[in-house]
Amino acid sequence: MPEGLEAEIWRTACERLVGRMIVGVVVDERVTVVGFAAAVTGATIEGAHRHGKVVVLDTDGAAIGLHFGMTGRLIVDDTAPIERLAYSSGRDDPAWDRLVLYTTPGGRDGGRDGAPALRFNDPRRLGRVSLDPDLGHLGVDYTDVTPTRLAAALAGRRSVLKPTLLDQQVVAGLGNLCADEVLWWSGLDPRRRVDSLEVPEIARLASAIRRRLAVMARRGGSTHGVLDPTVRAQCPPCPRDATPLVRSTIGGRTTVWCPGHQR
Repeated sequence: MPEGLEAEIWRTACERLVGRMIVGVVVDERVTVVGFAAAVTGATIEGAHRHGKVVVLDTDGAAIGLHFGMTGRLIVDDTAPIERLAYSSGRDDPAWDRLVLYTTPGGRDGGRDGAPALRFNDPRRLGRVSLDPDLGHLGVDYTDVTPTRLAAALAGRRSVLKPTLLDQQVVAGLGNLCADEVLWWSGLDPRRRVDSLEVPEIARLASAIRRRLAVMARRGGSTHGVLDPTVRAQCPPCPRDATPLVRSTIGGRTTVWCPGHQR
């Protein structure tokens, strides 16, 4: 599913829409609120920001929240910043468009008359589109994690580490692949209880979240880590210590990890 890394790639792509007015809206009413089209038609896009896995288009009227679910993705000015998601369909079927925005030409990088400025394509219809989304329930964004902030987010929790990292109220933007990746880099067993972590271990985890996810973002997203989809499928020897990687189900999610150096 799209993680915070993918959402950031799409947010960056949406910056080219700044300065354009929304002149047409086609929306699947099953994934949004009543009155969505009327609320955003005529609004000018003023910016794009992201928190966790949610991209928000700021306008001079209502803000548009894009929540991608399991298989949602964006196409901006006929260009897909991410051609396909690793665990989704490789097709780009217009029948799967849940939101289409038409805008005036112009803005930061021009525009194309008659062509959609933005398409939110989702084959499984698990994503949604919101107005003025309230993101106050989300935890610290993965790009803003520090040892102190992570320790505060984990304080008082006695749950298992891996599913805790997937809780968006703890760290916003971590998904299954990124959680496995940062645990691998920080040498932490995903089955550990949160309250067993020592201060240096939390610091290592915070460092892995900040540093390693930035590397993956530059490479193209959550499938570009050490534990990429090929490694996850084959579970070869660990690149760090040659111990065979293990595929487990932890908190209901497939988890790939090394029982050698992750403790």
